[in-house]
Amino acid sequence: MRVRPLLGAAAGAALLLLTGAGAAPATASALAPTGSVTVDAVGRITADGTVTLSGTYRCASSSGPVFVSSSVSQGASTIRHGVGGTRAVCDGAEHRWVNTGQPTPGALVAGAAHVEATLMELRTFSGLPLPSFHAVQGQDVTLRQA
Repeated sequence: MRVRPLLGAAAGAALLLLTGAGAAPATASALAPTGSVTVDAVGRITADGTVTLSGTYRCASSSGPVFVSSSVSQGASTIRHGVGGTRAVCDGAEHRWVNTGQPTPGALVAGAAHVEATLMELRTFSGLPLPSFHAVQGQDVTLRQA
């Protein structure tokens, strides 16, 4: 394995982070985004494998677009299957989110599962959109046949 290309990539990533660090946020709240996200205890799965997950979220402010994303896994598998994404409104009120997606056919079945929901904002630092996490929640759920 060649080390030199890896060192170059690492140095480039570090340089990008340092460049972004020089752009100070306008407010203290920009330093520490806050929010909450929940996952409902029951999700739905259809005969064709389409999964629907839901819950609530709350965030007070943002400077860029915010999304609620979700993923699901089953059993001892470490593979997480992405299930859609919802645009979030950060106005301080509690809102519902519902994500629907169709992971690899046959990958998921009705029964016990683990869902992770993330409330994430894309903030621009030095012209680059970078993720800023408001909240993450993991939840054991039951996928019921719809």
